[in-house]
Amino acid sequence: TDSLDPQTYTDVFMMSIGFATHNTLTEINPAGELVGDLAESWEPSADAATWRFHLRKGIEFSNGKTLTAEDVIASINHHRGKDTKSGAKSNVDPIESMKADGSNTVVFKLSSGNADFPYLMVDYHLLIMPVADGKADWKNYIGTGGYVLDSFEPGVRAFLKRNPNYWKNGRAHFDEVELISIADFNARQSALVSKKVDVISRCDLKTVNLLAKRPGVRVEETTGFLHYTVPMITTIAPFDNNDVRLALKYAVDREQLLQRVLHGHGSIGNDHPIAPSVPFHADLEQREYDPDKAKFHLKKAGFDKLTVDLSTADKVYSGAVDAAVLMKASAAKANIDINVKREPNDGYWSNVWMKKPWSICYWGGRPTCDWMFSQAYAEGANWNDTSWSHERFNTLLLQGRGELDQAKRAEIYREMQQIVRDEGGVVVWAFANYVFAMSDKVKHGPEVASNWDLDGTRYIERWWFG
Repeated sequence: TDSLDPQTYTDVFMMSIGFATHNTLTEINPAGELVGDLAESWEPSADAATWRFHLRKGIEFSNGKTLTAEDVIASINHHRGKDTKSGAKSNVDPIESMKADGSNTVVFKLSSGNADFPYLMVDYHLLIMPVADGKADWKNYIGTGGYVLDSFEPGVRAFLKRNPNYWKNGRAHFDEVELISIADFNARQSALVSKKVDVISRCDLKTVNLLAKRPGVRVEETTGFLHYTVPMITTIAPFDNNDVRLALKYAVDREQLLQRVLHGHGSIGNDHPIAPSVPFHADLEQREYDPDKAKFHLKKAGFDKLTVDLSTADKVYSGAVDAAVLMKASAAKANIDINVKREPNDGYWSNVWMKKPWSICYWGGRPTCDWMFSQAYAEGANWNDTSWSHERFNTLLLQGRGELDQAKRAEIYREMQQIVRDEGGVVVWAFANYVFAMSDKVKHGPEVASNWDLDGTRYIERWWFG
């Protein structure tokens, strides 16, 4: 189901292709700082409702076309409109209008102030493409990035060749890159050990210590915003009852999951998506495994016992099936029978996630509260995978976005995290480290970005052989 249309990207395979061949307006650098990518600078109005982005001059697409403000406008418009299916819809919904001020300046007018707006332009969906007949040309897959797509087999492999005219100094060092999708964890690690591949993402945490001992292999990990979730579609019974949702949250043994699924490579979650490293993270009382409280809420919902299906697949992450089985065991002590449904790897994100009432999931997370909440928890967001709507939460979301007083923003985001924890439709059981491995000949700088997997998924551009 993979498509080159950046509206559709959901995983590291397509993100890797996108970031290798295209650029965004801004990026998170290896030190975790927001810096310019195609934009060299930006400034807001006093109320943060108007933003001016100044583009770097003289940048060319791989077909020789010079980048202009019109390309940026068409690329952002590709994700706007009520009928769009883009995962970045919530990022661009606040944009009321865009206009070019000359060839190298784009003026964004927002419906209300947003102090975090430049962060939203980091999104891997918001790749800048050339304009053709007034629209972004994604089908020819022409970008300003360090590589050019040579061939593409959806869900299987892609071949990239270096763009000899890439505009960034000290980036894009490989002559050619082959990306291969290997869903099986053992096969992926065997490919690295046998030197058939040079880099792998998402190591099998059960055996990663053994992998690290293999000669010529280096294992690394970063702590960022990645979190493991179990979303319930709150418009479907019995998940439309908050007491059922609370019962399931208390029925999850988080510490056991952390140790047995992640093997300690992370920290316990608290049923909201804001990682400890995100500004305005709230230190709320930690929800603990408590079968008696689970039974209490089950009784309030009118159940003595409850049977529910939980969909999972090996592809989701290393240990995704194990996580479901462990949840089944811990929930049994609360009179909850979880029927673990092992779904096909192929098409999981298009056929199971956001389709089946309860499923195993993960989120790469986002660097700001507003971005995370807007994309996955706001009413009507395309990736609101619980179909959850909460009037107070949505009101606070708008208030927090435009509030420039940092103390007031902290109060707003604290309440929002508490609402999600206590009334939302998701179990967030852990914040996980990204664990990846590479050949010793693969080198990178002293720091590796942790906003997404593999150096913010910009490893193809940033890494080299040495």
